[in-house]
Amino acid sequence: MLSESSEIAEVRAFSEEEIRFLRAISENFGDDDANRVKSIEKTTNHDVKAVEYFLKEKIAGTSLADVSEWLHFACTSEDINNLSHALMLKGGFGDVWLEKAIATTNKIAQLAQEWAEVPMLARTHGQTASPTTVGKELAVFVARLRRQIAQIQNQEYLGKINGAVGNFNAHLSAYPDANWPQISRDFVESLGLTHNPLTTQIESHDYIAELFGALSRFNTISIDLARDIWSYISLGYFKQKVVAGEVGSSTMPHKVNPIDFENAEANLGLSNAVLEHLSGKLPISRLQRDLTDSSALRNLGVGVGYSLLALAALSRGLNKLELNAAKLAADLEGAWEVLAEPIQTVMRKNGHENPYEKLKDLTRGAQMNRETIREFIEELDLPEADKTRLLQMTPASYVGNAAQLARETLFSGEK
Repeated sequence: MLSESSEIAEVRAFSEEEIRFLRAISENFGDDDANRVKSIEKTTNHDVKAVEYFLKEKIAGTSLADVSEWLHFACTSEDINNLSHALMLKGGFGDVWLEKAIATTNKIAQLAQEWAEVPMLARTHGQTASPTTVGKELAVFVARLRRQIAQIQNQEYLGKINGAVGNFNAHLSAYPDANWPQISRDFVESLGLTHNPLTTQIESHDYIAELFGALSRFNTISIDLARDIWSYISLGYFKQKVVAGEVGSSTMPHKVNPIDFENAEANLGLSNAVLEHLSGKLPISRLQRDLTDSSALRNLGVGVGYSLLALAALSRGLNKLELNAAKLAADLEGAWEVLAEPIQTVMRKNGHENPYEKLKDLTRGAQMNRETIREFIEELDLPEADKTRLLQMTPASYVGNAAQLARETLFSGEK
């Protein structure tokens, strides 16, 4: 930063060879280097100062030795740390988490497309309800997950480098005429980050709370998905591909358990426990700085890591799913009572009195079948077109525009 500023004459411009040498320190950083930093830290009891001394050792005896004392010029530790955290988060989400999240969501979208027209009995409150399609219900999750992914993709990653309390105090004591706010902005933006011009000693971490809020919502939606699929497996709507050598129970040989969705749910919960704590804690710091954020920030990777483990488990589970068409059809055939809704709606349209109550008396708690429903419809005074449409209706055909909704959602939000 300083070597590129015309306002700081005491720091000369570096040669291309010197720049390559400096970059190689981080690019080739290995176990021996890490151990050396930790060795220095045993004396300093300060991690950033240990890194500064380590870098001084690296450039000692080189052409850069003359700028050794400019390594940490006017900086507070948080000038270094906040930029490092922002770069780690941006790289971790852009290069790792987002790739996995998009791939998992696209797998759900693929299944939703494949099963867009497969009718399924809905179960509001766990009870039989108006039919839908398998694909439409999965498409709901695709739309929800993609919305959170879009927010994460558009997330700003903020950074600052403005000294001990954010006022360039030390900087201006040495160079009162230098445009430090612009020098700071140029450096932060050169890292691909958004410059935060107004801070205390620390960058305020609001963007981390925003990022983790979106990730936590993504996790929560994924928990909802995992539980629903678990329930559909329990109902027999889905079967799971058998993996050779895999054991479902140490005593019950027949079992094929939905362990991937259970593992995903557990790890998503752990992720949210960490993320929600960090989201609530990090934006709060006493006066101009306290160290509670320093300890908390060491767990950034924990919350994201649990989410990654969950995505891996979800992917495994989704890849094992097979549709149980026979079970889906059987449940629909056994739920003719769901046609009470369209019948009473058409009766209402045609001026019948108390149609809801009449269907309630007929169907609530009673065993319905095709004949029962047809007999009721035949007795109704309805226009021929309406009566014919109702008589042709079955639980499997009474799905509204579920397939269309699924496909429109999938195509409009496709990544």
